[in-house]
Amino acid sequence: MAAAGATERSFVELSGAERERPRHFREFTVCGIGTANVVTGAVKYGESAGGFYYVESGKLFSVTRNRFIHWKTSGDTLELVEESLDINLLNNAVRLKFQNCILLPGGVHVSETQNHVIILILTNQTVHRLLLPHPSRMYRSELAIESQMQSIFTDIGKVDFRDPCNYQLIPTVPGLSPNSTTSAAWLSNDGEALFALPSASGGIFVLKLPPHDVPGMVSVVELKQSSVMQRLLIGWMPTVIRGDQGPSDRPLSLAVHCVKHDAFIFALCQDHKLRMWSYKFCIFQLVSAENNRYSLDHMSSLFTSQETLIDFALTSTDIWALWHDAENQTVVKYINFEHNVAGQWNPVFMQPLPEEEIIIRDDQDPREMYLQSLFTPGRFINAALCKALQIFCRGTDRNLDLSWNELKKEVTLAVESELQGSVTEYEFSQEEFRNLQQEFWCKFYACCLQYQEGLSHPLALHLNPHTNMVCLLKKGYLSFLVPSSLVDHLYLLPDENLLTEDETAISDDVDVARDVVCLIKCLRLIGESVTMDMAVMMEMSCYNLQSPEKAAEQILEDLITIDVDNVMEDICSKLQEIRNPAHAIGFLIREMDYETEVEMEKGFNPAQPLNIRLNLSQLYGSSTAGRIVCRSVCKIASTRFLICRDLLILQQLLMRLGDAVIWGASQLFQAQQDLLHRTAPLLLSYYLIKWGSQCLATDVPVDTLESNLQHLSVLELTDSVALMAHKFVSSPQTIVELFFQEVARKHIISHLFSQPKAPLSQTELNWPEMITAITSYLLQLLWPSNPGCLFLECLMGNCQYVQLQDYIQLLHPWCQVNVGSCRFMLGRCYLVTGEGQKALECFCQAASEVGKEEFLARLIRSEDGEIVSTPRQQYYDKVLRLLDVVGLPELVIQLATSAITEAGDDWKSQATLRTCIFKHHLDLGHNSHAYEALTQIPDSSRQLDCLRQLVVVLCERSQLQDLVEFPYVNLHNEVVGIIESRARAVDLMTHNYYELLYAFHIYRHNYRKAGTVMYEYGMRLGREVRTLRGLEKQGNCYLAAINCLRLIRPEYAWIVQPASGAVYDRPGASPKRNHDGECTAAPTTRQIEILELEDLEKECSLARIRLTLAQHDPSAVTVAGSSSAEEMVTLLVQAGLFDTAISLCQTFKLPLMPVFEGLAFKCIKLQFGGEAAQAEAWAWLAANQLSSVITTKESSATDEAWRLLSTYLEKYKVQNNLYHHCVINKLLSHGVPLPNWLINSYKKVDAAELLRLYLNYDLLEEAVDLVSEYVDAVLGKGHQYFGIEFPLSATAPMVWLPYSSIDQLLQALGENSANSHNIALSQKILDKLEDYQQKVDKATRDLLYRRNL
Repeated sequence: MAAAGATERSFVELSGAERERPRHFREFTVCGIGTANVVTGAVKYGESAGGFYYVESGKLFSVTRNRFIHWKTSGDTLELVEESLDINLLNNAVRLKFQNCILLPGGVHVSETQNHVIILILTNQTVHRLLLPHPSRMYRSELAIESQMQSIFTDIGKVDFRDPCNYQLIPTVPGLSPNSTTSAAWLSNDGEALFALPSASGGIFVLKLPPHDVPGMVSVVELKQSSVMQRLLIGWMPTVIRGDQGPSDRPLSLAVHCVKHDAFIFALCQDHKLRMWSYKFCIFQLVSAENNRYSLDHMSSLFTSQETLIDFALTSTDIWALWHDAENQTVVKYINFEHNVAGQWNPVFMQPLPEEEIIIRDDQDPREMYLQSLFTPGRFINAALCKALQIFCRGTDRNLDLSWNELKKEVTLAVESELQGSVTEYEFSQEEFRNLQQEFWCKFYACCLQYQEGLSHPLALHLNPHTNMVCLLKKGYLSFLVPSSLVDHLYLLPDENLLTEDETAISDDVDVARDVVCLIKCLRLIGESVTMDMAVMMEMSCYNLQSPEKAAEQILEDLITIDVDNVMEDICSKLQEIRNPAHAIGFLIREMDYETEVEMEKGFNPAQPLNIRLNLSQLYGSSTAGRIVCRSVCKIASTRFLICRDLLILQQLLMRLGDAVIWGASQLFQAQQDLLHRTAPLLLSYYLIKWGSQCLATDVPVDTLESNLQHLSVLELTDSVALMAHKFVSSPQTIVELFFQEVARKHIISHLFSQPKAPLSQTELNWPEMITAITSYLLQLLWPSNPGCLFLECLMGNCQYVQLQDYIQLLHPWCQVNVGSCRFMLGRCYLVTGEGQKALECFCQAASEVGKEEFLARLIRSEDGEIVSTPRQQYYDKVLRLLDVVGLPELVIQLATSAITEAGDDWKSQATLRTCIFKHHLDLGHNSHAYEALTQIPDSSRQLDCLRQLVVVLCERSQLQDLVEFPYVNLHNEVVGIIESRARAVDLMTHNYYELLYAFHIYRHNYRKAGTVMYEYGMRLGREVRTLRGLEKQGNCYLAAINCLRLIRPEYAWIVQPASGAVYDRPGASPKRNHDGECTAAPTTRQIEILELEDLEKECSLARIRLTLAQHDPSAVTVAGSSSAEEMVTLLVQAGLFDTAISLCQTFKLPLMPVFEGLAFKCIKLQFGGEAAQAEAWAWLAANQLSSVITTKESSATDEAWRLLSTYLEKYKVQNNLYHHCVINKLLSHGVPLPNWLINSYKKVDAAELLRLYLNYDLLEEAVDLVSEYVDAVLGKGHQYFGIEFPLSATAPMVWLPYSSIDQLLQALGENSANSHNIALSQKILDKLEDYQQKVDKATRDLLYRRNL
């Protein structure tokens, strides 16, 4: 692994702000306090900047950890920004404008107390004190666990800038320097705000504001020799000449150092003397008792070149300095002022400005090349592009608050618009257009370059001694300085530094160290000789997946060809100085190689307390920290790509030389085979990391994220820490930044603090160490040949499919680690882009690596931990489920078919796969293939489930012919059972399973089964479907059943009566229970009833009659369906369908009594009903067939009803004349007088019964008349009306009278002797009987006489 903790002598400047929108400052105006005319004549100060670090910013568990404030002043404007490396601060930028005042350079000073952050501000006329809440008082918890938190500037709008307690106009004091360029301010232990300004006479004015919460007066004092206060002057130059104060004593720079209750003010004066003042009245304790003065000890004299010093900062050991050189280039260096080698300053490699000119080949599009150069991460900042766009589009009102992508579109539109506006000719050649296009893009690029240079102008250094973090405050942005690794340090180090480099810092073996230095010199010579075209050749070979070795060989050929300065000879001579080239090259390779065999542990240690884990989870979690870390990775990858490139070229040179003097005879083969093949993958790895560091991630729509989450849940990967939903950020991230923020950071932090050397509460954060370690571990996680593939998982989980596809394509040819995982993820990319066949190929290729790679092992891991099949089969199962969710049944079938060949004798896997094939063939409508797959399923339970699904689906699709015609070898009974079960379980009118089963049996000539099915269907229709349509289908079902039995020989034309619905054994049905909740015992036996053809015909007739009734009376539909024949007679009679009722009675051999009673009742109702009843009666009368009668008057409904009754009595005669009896009984029971025709009709058939009916209903007078007429008829008078063929005669057969009934009549008449009418009636009967007796006696005598003859 590459060394992370090697001695690092140089630093590198990094900026991660290029893609951020221009910072949104909330603006506030500090209303005019000063005098406008003073501003008019005031000195114009340059821009200045500064920073403040919290005291506990280096403590691991502090709220202010990694938190600082920086500012910039320009004229009357002060911009304040609070930054955090751990969390994204909200409302963290403010801009204050001081009316009629100009801010002094360095006139901003920040202090902190336990409760407040206090900002002291000096202008040329005023002083101000701003009180803001301390971060430790802003949040409820000391732990900052949110990803976003409020800045201390959030509520600055509530500050009263004109509060007299917190501002003061600088009084006009004689001697106060009017054009002061320096100032100082500090906070005393008592909370007083003190402001120091130089006086023209060499003294110092101090203005004091009382504590903000204590009333007091503002005071101004001057520190000078004549004052009571002490003044100490110490010569700073060797030629110090002490004398009276004069203009040369005027302080040029002030600094304050607070010690306990005193404050020492240091002044660097115009006479090159350093003076120290004490603010308090006190007696000093002397440092040296000899001279009774405080003294300054000389520690070191440091010299540097003649650049313009901008700023410097000190730590306890180092001095950091910022210069501008003669070429206006920024120079930053640092040196240890106690221990340094020959006063050698250590360099900081500054971020270079983008190249001034873009070289465009003929085969390249100018617009694309310029856009690529402008918008490649790490080159131009957003603010520079926005300003250039504003100038370029002068006069055009454009919104400058643009995102990175929006800005790119606006730039393209602006340049193209300018180009189009300049075209005056309608036609010009392609070459002319290209030149014009290049001219305008070059113009815009130059404008961007100008603003980039301006915004990159340095203003100050910001150094945090608690964390050793050094920042460079520039005009337009903030950059960070991070340590260089050993290899980068040596490669980038200037020649003069390389000569004095401490060899022991490279290696403990001095010879190896010297060899490495010589090797680095050779590499630098090669790097300086490589032209732009050669560099592009190597990059294109990597991008186009070509051999880097061949590219290096070609570059070497070109270098030799163009070598006019004898660089190759210099390189060869330096190679002679290397004692062991193989060891030196191997040393470099080992230092740059991040390959490791052990994967970094995932997640935080659960043994750590929750508050510690939450706190660590936020460490370096801000967008700023993420960009800096990833820019560091990009910088390392870019530098080491160049090192590897030059090393490859050098190795090609060594192979060409083939000099045994250089290599040794035994080392030539090793150099060729081992080192060369180790260098090429190293170069490709760094190229890939550099590519990822510059490749922007794309914002993903919410629906895509949800779809992706669904797919991951199918794969059971949603709990993976690498597969978290992508959060939208203010600026586009590179894919490496995305990976660091979402996944890698927590892994790295947990790893760093998993085994701390000291208690975490005592841990101090050291920025150089932390950024070096984090960068190193991030490179490990990104290293292509390491076992884990969290980076790829992160891209997949965040829907970065295009980037993931490009990454794998660049990785595939040369990296043989995680091959299966890469193929699987590439398959997912193809799925998203709609390239299903390519996806299937990738999934199949990945199968061979199952069991060998960690990601694939996790992929096949079951949630419940149960392993039900081989790893390969588990993998296929996951992929099949994924393809199923995506909706690619054809691919599912192909993959499952391939997997079957590998399943072998594993019948469970075979069953699963064949079931899958069946399902998707069925979904696609491939019914024959689905049936074929079904028959091959080895698991009978699965096979039955699939068979059931086949039946249901084909029924729903109405593809019944296929369903019926499949052979169902060894599955016939199962199919019948399934269809029967479905038929009995679903709604009869929406599914046609009975008809399907009927067709199934008919197709196989099983007519009895077919008839049974249709009979059951009809029976259930009558019971369950109470509609007219149901009754129609019921009749058709019975007809179909009859037809089936007629196709069978008579002796076999029968079926078994189907059981009622409650008896069917339905699969999965719950058991029946009694009222106590106990399961009721199922009946053990059931009586079997055989139905023959005649029975079916009766049922068919009954069904037709039900339909007739329903058509006539729709309200009867609900009860007609399941009614028996007896019940149907009643319903028909109620509906007035008497003909139909009689027909039903005759079919089922039922008595007609209900029919006659019902008709008699209807006649009664009509007799006494009104017109409505008459009108209603015609409807049912029309449904009965009446014999036509010729009448001379219009017939009423009542007449027709009576006529219908008369017709029935004449037509349907039975023994004992029961129908007459029941009709008369019905009429008499309702008190209705008997019609004459009915009386006459009944007298003919049974006059005696008529008499009894009269007696039953107390119709005595009618009875008397009937007896009288009956006696007359017996005696021969009207005998034909009583059906008497031969009246009383000695020669005729014997006749009789109903004496019992006559006696009952006489008794009834005699019971009321007071009723004269009854007495008369009784006498009438007695007279008739007397007459009858006489004639009987005479006839008897005549008969006896005749017999005696």
